[in-house]
Amino acid sequence: MRKRIALSWSGGKDSCQALDELVKQGYEIACLVTTAPKETGLTFAHGERIELIEAQARSLRIPVNIIHCSFDSYTDDFHREILKLKEIYQLDAIAFGDLYLNGHREWGEKLAEGAEIEALYPLWMKQEDAVGALSTFIDTGYQAIVIRTMHNQLPDNWLGKRVDKEFWKEIQKYDVCPMGESGEYHTFVFDGPLFHEKINVRTGSKIVQDYSTKLEVFLNESIS
Repeated sequence: MRKRIALSWSGGKDSCQALDELVKQGYEIACLVTTAPKETGLTFAHGERIELIEAQARSLRIPVNIIHCSFDSYTDDFHREILKLKEIYQLDAIAFGDLYLNGHREWGEKLAEGAEIEALYPLWMKQEDAVGALSTFIDTGYQAIVIRTMHNQLPDNWLGKRVDKEFWKEIQKYDVCPMGESGEYHTFVFDGPLFHEKINVRTGSKIVQDYSTKLEVFLNESIS
């Protein structure tokens, strides 16, 4: 019997690449899990509208569960909801799209241990392998755009860029992780091999925040 997995889902390229790898390894993805602050109603990971995440889930044909967390009790809220999802979906494990930051992995492993399920990191790699991982994502055929850039890491004219071969060449000119593992940039995936339909989005204003600049992204239609 295949292991049933919950996948931590940001809507960006890393979680999408993790999904792709898990499917190739034969796991059954029972559900996606996305966290959203109670205070804002946007996603914790990238500050996206929940409707964008829901559109991805519909196209992927995988149910998504939004965990509404508080900034002050994020881990406790996450743990409580994972215990519920474990029973609902009969979960064997939870998977994360982290690449090489040990602190992130330690947090996820502790969370999984508390829920008595396995923690999976299908993309785990050495830091120097990140440039190859970006190339792999592009070659796999997924389509993504940049929706957030960190100040002093990438200029805001990168917002809206497609993650493609030209992107791969240009990102290597900057002193950043090519995969943006430390938050140098974030993405939204709108199409690819596991998507049944392309997600139609439109972009709006650039919003300058304390540590980053965000590109407003809206769902243009439900799903084409």
